[in-house]
Amino acid sequence: MTTHPAPRTPQFLDTRLSTIPETPGVYLMKDAAGVIIYVGKAIHLKKRVNSYFQRPEGHTARIALMVSRIADIDTIVTSSEKEALILESSLIKQHRPRFNVVLKDDKRYPSVRIQVWTDYPRLEIVRKTPKDGSLYFGPFSSALAIRQTLKLINKTFPLRKCSDRAMAGRSRPCLHHQMGQCLAPCCHKVDPADYKKVIGEVILFLKGRTPELVRRLRRKMQEAAENQQFEAAARLRDRMFALEKTLERQVMVTTDFTDRDVMGISGNADFRMISMMTVRRGYVKGVQHFELTRAAPVEGELVSQFLGQYYSETRGIPSEILVPVLPENAGLLEETLSEWKGRRVRVRRPVRGEMHQLLKMAETNAKNTLRERVQQASSDAAILEELQGRLHMDRVPSRIECFDNSHLTGTNPVSAMVVFVDGRPQKSGYRRYTLKTPTIADDYANMAEVLTRRYKKITTDAPMPDLLLVDGGKGQVSIAVSIVESLGLSGVFAIAGIAKKDPEKGETEDKIYLPNRSNPVNLGRDGRLLLLLQRIRDEAHRFVITFQRKRRSRSMVTSALDAIPGIGPKRKAMLLKEFGSIKKIRAATESELSALPGINSSLARTIKSVLN
Repeated sequence: MTTHPAPRTPQFLDTRLSTIPETPGVYLMKDAAGVIIYVGKAIHLKKRVNSYFQRPEGHTARIALMVSRIADIDTIVTSSEKEALILESSLIKQHRPRFNVVLKDDKRYPSVRIQVWTDYPRLEIVRKTPKDGSLYFGPFSSALAIRQTLKLINKTFPLRKCSDRAMAGRSRPCLHHQMGQCLAPCCHKVDPADYKKVIGEVILFLKGRTPELVRRLRRKMQEAAENQQFEAAARLRDRMFALEKTLERQVMVTTDFTDRDVMGISGNADFRMISMMTVRRGYVKGVQHFELTRAAPVEGELVSQFLGQYYSETRGIPSEILVPVLPENAGLLEETLSEWKGRRVRVRRPVRGEMHQLLKMAETNAKNTLRERVQQASSDAAILEELQGRLHMDRVPSRIECFDNSHLTGTNPVSAMVVFVDGRPQKSGYRRYTLKTPTIADDYANMAEVLTRRYKKITTDAPMPDLLLVDGGKGQVSIAVSIVESLGLSGVFAIAGIAKKDPEKGETEDKIYLPNRSNPVNLGRDGRLLLLLQRIRDEAHRFVITFQRKRRSRSMVTSALDAIPGIGPKRKAMLLKEFGSIKKIRAATESELSALPGINSSLARTIKSVLN
């Protein structure tokens, strides 16, 4: 059984502080429940930890609140302050303490990967950037930004677009080759060296060295024209023009062509916004924004903790990082970042000139984004408060859970739940349900099963909602009420149903139903209330439909191959791995099928016969 430290007493504290070592390391502050509330590093652990309990009148409100909750302190000794810095970043990510700078998962920031160690690499969008020998560019500020970049590259440079599996199984070039947008290494003999030259041009473009690339292309175009290779010259001309148009849309902010990131901070200890502006070869390539909604430290400490987490993964660390406040350990931070990058990295705080203007630009981005987020949050809060009144709830519906069922002509019935917190989707809370006792013709029974499974056991990972929203009218609401009552949760949260309008009855809007009420609720003139509920219902519908289609696709693959005599699990897996889909297996020739191990010509004919 796990034991938690007892509440702090002066005697306990004096004893604990006296045992802290006088070495570099990391300290972990815990509250009375044993939860880690702060992780810090120090070159002298004893001095640093004791400083929290000396002269408390000089503490900020944040530090005072943290100290008041400390019930225990753990320490981890390291051989150097640099090791302590790396360990601190790792522990903050692992435990996400309340009083530290905790970055949200950056999965929403994609990168571009080029597997340069292959003969014919292609561009891929990835969320993780492991050290696998590939080149990574990014992260990009949005999925839209990376899609636009890849669209331009795929139009301008003749790289292959298909996956490795599709390339291996292709027998003739695709449409991209016919349009001059791919060299078709899948079917033609393409010299890997020539292909790598194109990859080199793409790398220059992604590194922001577009002017250099344009000059190189112009030189090649002129050489091709002099050698009367007019078709090649025309292709190079078109590529050069496309890049020049891209260059015209970019804004140069520095003239020294140094790669740098610029950090802007806005807000207070309760809510801060950090904007990281990416400048490559003098051009602004994008801006990423990070919300720090937990109690954040003073700015110097914030900068240190943020940069440690931001660059601890395999990111494109620039040669220079501009910050609004230099942390105390700026030298150590530079040394650590330089080791991660493999060459020198500088952390600077310019106070005048061109670089200072860059800092101002990043700060303006942070201020504007903070203002927009605060305004949006205020608007969302006002909508939720109004919704509380219209639905006669005893509290604001901060957490709303919505369920929907799906099946196709009675096959593969499934259900799903989506979660909205403060008016925004919380995708980590989404859940899919494969019905254990599906009743195809009884949507009520299926809803009852899912609600029972969701609410019969409430944990910290699946907390109670403020509002349960079901897709349907009075019938679905009655089922939800009966299930909630049977679980002893009556009155714990509100229940509502959203039913689609019936144009044949002259209805112009969807209807909202509450328990023990025959008529739909009047949501008033504020159309945002209905739009919010419709958005939640539509998201549940999208999520469950996507799940149902995946289930249906898997079952169709299984049933098609299972109907073939002589095809067991191993051969089925081999066929799918080799060809990728039933459609491609059906299109394969008997000789292609019989070339696989364990499949003779007779079995190949059987496969073709059954699938066709």
